[in-house]
Amino acid sequence: MTTGNDDGVVVYWRPGCVFCAALLTRLRFTKLRYTKVNIWKDPEAAAYVRSVADGNETVPTVTVAGEAMVNPSRKRVLEAVATRAPHLLPE
Repeated sequence: MTTGNDDGVVVYWRPGCVFCAALLTRLRFTKLRYTKVNIWKDPEAAAYVRSVADGNETVPTVTVAGEAMVNPSRKRVLEAVATRAPHLLPE
């Protein structure tokens, strides 16, 4: 299981979530490398999301070098990467 303590980018999602699909589609075009974690298949991931989302399983939740963001935009994710993990930005 990947948690928010990871040094990379982690996208917590679940099937059927239109907000997750939209963010993942937008991120795909950035060529940013990230790990996807399905919270319905990973109870520890679901617990982590609840811990950073006021007890809710709000997805997408994204961590960048350990910083959690609940339902962020593509722009916010890329800004966090530029600030916290610029080595992860695609060339």
